[in-house]
Amino acid sequence: MEEIPVHGLEELERHVQQLAEAPETPLDAKLFDEVELQLNDTNIPPLIPRLLPNLTQVLLTYDKDPTILASLCMKLLRPVPFTQALTLASEDALIQALRSPAPAAAILAIIVIEKAARSPSDTAILSIMKGVVEEFLRTWLSTPYVEVGEKATKALGDLLEVDCDRRTSATIYTKMSGLQIASNMPPGQGLLWRRIFQDREIYNLLFSLCSFHTIGTGPGQLDERQKSLAQARLLRVLPRLAVLDFQTITRSHFPEIEGRYKIDQHGLLYFAAVDMVNKEADMLMHITVIDFFAEFLDVMSMTELTKSTMDYLAALMKKVASTDETLYKSLEAMALDPETSPELVDLLVKLNEYP
Repeated sequence: MEEIPVHGLEELERHVQQLAEAPETPLDAKLFDEVELQLNDTNIPPLIPRLLPNLTQVLLTYDKDPTILASLCMKLLRPVPFTQALTLASEDALIQALRSPAPAAAILAIIVIEKAARSPSDTAILSIMKGVVEEFLRTWLSTPYVEVGEKATKALGDLLEVDCDRRTSATIYTKMSGLQIASNMPPGQGLLWRRIFQDREIYNLLFSLCSFHTIGTGPGQLDERQKSLAQARLLRVLPRLAVLDFQTITRSHFPEIEGRYKIDQHGLLYFAAVDMVNKEADMLMHITVIDFFAEFLDVMSMTELTKSTMDYLAALMKKVASTDETLYKSLEAMALDPETSPELVDLLVKLNEYP
């Protein structure tokens, strides 16, 4: 094997091996930084088998801030495909990293998980990993760290877009969101969608973590601040999901779960848009809901809307008009704003006049 021109590499290998054998060993941050700064697309591939296995082993037992370890792992993982990454990080290791109080560890796990967005076959593999999917969603909604929440929001959208088995409906929003899906990529199998929406425990998780009725400090509960973050993250991803598969997010999947949150059979979208937020007590989240409607209706105005979709949107708007005067007035102002797109104005007018 050719000599790899990375100064300090052998010393780092010995140090990582020592950390694996004795986790209490003081971390040589300077040595890690020195090696990481020398890494590039050319010398990373041969270093992966030399460093990553021991680094991942160290991360599993390291009880101090893992930021320095995670940073090097992130750089080494960059060219590694999803299936290869799974040989370096088991399902249990990913779950453990997602549960870590250190944001760097959670981000590292999300980096591995989002690699499944490179192909529908990879998202299909991810869908089988129920524990990982459930913990990923829990971390997405419950982490107090903004950077972890944002990365998870984007990863979830990317994964569900690639897995979507209704690919043609995603074209317009794909261009808007900047995610470029290769034209020769086969359509998804919808297995990750089914894992999230047809698994009782995971589906219930979305409601229990986001509903304002479940605010608390007990196990599995979120306090008021964290509840607002969870609600905002769900609202952030829903416009993208609505364009991908409107039917899935607007129909009943488990009536007993939806009935528990008083939304009858209108699905996750109705819950988030109408019943999730305590608008009187949480003014900031009320504004967030108003912003959500503006984005949601904007992206819907640029898609082909079937009669059933228009029926649903009209019913949703009638509910909003009767229960949220501030939101209704905001939509009225949007329709009169000269900077609003013609497509959105047309949709707002049609919904207002809908029988």
